[in-house]
Amino acid sequence: MKILFIQTGGTIDKDYDEGAGVYNFEIKDSAVKAIMNQANPSIKYRTITALKKDSQDITDNERLEIVKVCKNAPEHHIVITHGTDTINLTAETLSQHINDKAIVLTGAARPEAFAHSDADFNVGTAVGALNLADKGVYIAMSGRVLPWDKIRKDPVTGVFSEIKQ
Repeated sequence: MKILFIQTGGTIDKDYDEGAGVYNFEIKDSAVKAIMNQANPSIKYRTITALKKDSQDITDNERLEIVKVCKNAPEHHIVITHGTDTINLTAETLSQHINDKAIVLTGAARPEAFAHSDADFNVGTAVGALNLADKGVYIAMSGRVLPWDKIRKDPVTGVFSEIKQ
């Protein structure tokens, strides 16, 4: 199994940038590169950048570009790092266009570059899920991996949990 990691931005990839004496959050290099370099896993993988945007700024056309990247990729196991505010919208778009690959979207509440970030845990959960996942679109957050339409972020706590029906 070879995994394709696709960076789209979001908090997971943010870091402080000090410019003119003011600290600003900016989306930097893919957090996955740092995570995978540290973990030194035995899996084969490659990383690409599709976007470097806050998820609230991703347009519908850009979501379709993410679909195109996934469709054109030779890999059938994909992890997409994404901002958590609109992760479900991108997952829904992917599910409408791709049914022959296992795709797991994940992100972080705190940037990977920060201490006490959940980024490593979430990326590791996403990679582990791909070992067992059937074809489809999933979200891996807060220690859960569920089909995209069965998990949501609580707007108050920021924790992802299963939707009770």
